[in-house]
Amino acid sequence: MAIKIATLEKCEEDLAKILQDWQTWLRVEKNMSKHTFRAYTSDITQFLNFLADHHGAAISINNLSDSSVTDFRSWLSKKALSGAGNASRARSLSGLKNFLSWMDTQGIAHNAAINHIRAPKLPRKVARPLEETQAFRLLDQMPEDDWVNLRDKALFTMLYGAGLRIDEAISLNVENLPRDGLLRVRGKGNKERQVPVLKQVEGTLDIYRKTCPFPEQPARPLFLGVKGKRLNQGVAQKAMRDLRRALNLPETATPHALRHS
Repeated sequence: MAIKIATLEKCEEDLAKILQDWQTWLRVEKNMSKHTFRAYTSDITQFLNFLADHHGAAISINNLSDSSVTDFRSWLSKKALSGAGNASRARSLSGLKNFLSWMDTQGIAHNAAINHIRAPKLPRKVARPLEETQAFRLLDQMPEDDWVNLRDKALFTMLYGAGLRIDEAISLNVENLPRDGLLRVRGKGNKERQVPVLKQVEGTLDIYRKTCPFPEQPARPLFLGVKGKRLNQGVAQKAMRDLRRALNLPETATPHALRHS
């Protein structure tokens, strides 16, 4: 994914090249999730559009370096007037700070003013795990009439039994299957950890793998969609929504809640 063409038109050539280099760093070096990468790209797009409109000209590296506290606050104020909440503005500021910090580290430009901008305060969110009876009811009453339902059961059992994030689970390949009761997982920040896997988890995985119609190869995604491609996170989340409605579970019954349960 690249910076939008409309934004490139509002950038001088030097800044456009730096933006592409930064995006490559986010994807390759930081191994940033697709969701965060899209968000950061959108944040920078919005800020550069704002700054270009403010200056009435394309933005250069020097313009970014010279941006003032007033520039940053005006941008955040405009977002607030447009309806952006505290969480959205805090994330946007995080994306901008990431870019400016990277430029500073690379010796490209330095902006001291950004360090004086504080993110809007956010209420602390505490994960709401399912009660044990709710989690067991969900897993025990999941349908098992076809391989797709068996896939969902294996996935959700893994989230609950091994404490995986949903993106960690669907990123697994066949070659990453548990060995000797342990699973190596690459999570946030590209950090690897080792987690124990219960026999019940391995059992649901075995049943799903035997019924999955697509041939296994080491590099093949473990959890597949109906077309044989890697399972999309949105598909898994919809499956959870359908389950909680069918079983009359609370709205807090999400894949992430299973991890914390």
